[in-house]
Amino acid sequence: MIAIGTAIAAFAIEEFLVPCTILDGGVIGIGIMINNLTHISLSILTIVFNLPFLLIGSRKLGMKFILKSAYAMILFSVFLEVFAPWVNATEEYLLAVSFGGVILGSGVGLVIRHGGCLDGTETVAILLNRKFNLPVGQTVLGFNVLIYAAAGFLFGFDRAMYSLLTYIITSKVIDLVENGLFEQAKAAMIITNEGEEIADKIYRQLGRTVTILEGKGLISGEKVVLYCVLNRLEIYELKKIIKEADTSAFIAISDVSEIIGTHIKKKAEENEKSDSI
Repeated sequence: MIAIGTAIAAFAIEEFLVPCTILDGGVIGIGIMINNLTHISLSILTIVFNLPFLLIGSRKLGMKFILKSAYAMILFSVFLEVFAPWVNATEEYLLAVSFGGVILGSGVGLVIRHGGCLDGTETVAILLNRKFNLPVGQTVLGFNVLIYAAAGFLFGFDRAMYSLLTYIITSKVIDLVENGLFEQAKAAMIITNEGEEIADKIYRQLGRTVTILEGKGLISGEKVVLYCVLNRLEIYELKKIIKEADTSAFIAISDVSEIIGTHIKKKAEENEKSDSI
């Protein structure tokens, strides 16, 4: 999956961004600038610029992460060389920003999801976070703002704005791919009078465990509050379950950035087997 991710990312860089002088962030963005000024191969620049960051992070971030990142960066450079002679996908700036950002984000997201890294500035951001408690995302954004400002002076500020827009699109797609487009977790808080019935149906039909809390409404009095975590594809079924059990129930659904632990049923699967027997 890391190999596939690097191929997708390299394709986006060479076929969409480079032809329009639109920069990616970090080391790759610096490489694109130097490539445009000197015509040195982007694949060589990527390896040369990433190597110091790998050496810096090797002692602090663990060999497994560094080896996966080195593997990803080497493959990325190879694919850049492979795609460089291909016919450019487009020279329309809006198409390059939109499709290039989506495709690049998909590739980078796959690499990150499987434990690798394509850009050395991210390793520096992680190290700064550990030492000075600086947010990784904001640190990377700070690096990129400096790179885009330099690009504005060198190639015109319209290119810098196109590059920033590409970075925003890429970041959003990375989040979707890294967390799983359809696996993105949702948290549901249900305030109801039929807590036991709804909790049992959620467990049996969706396979999700439910935490049952006691609550008290200012006007409505004693209530049961149910809390459960599920994915976005299960939201429709959850609403159907609640509507059948309690039409007066109050539901609040929110995004969950990370889950630690297991919420998928096991006992219910055993029940299904016993029922079939």
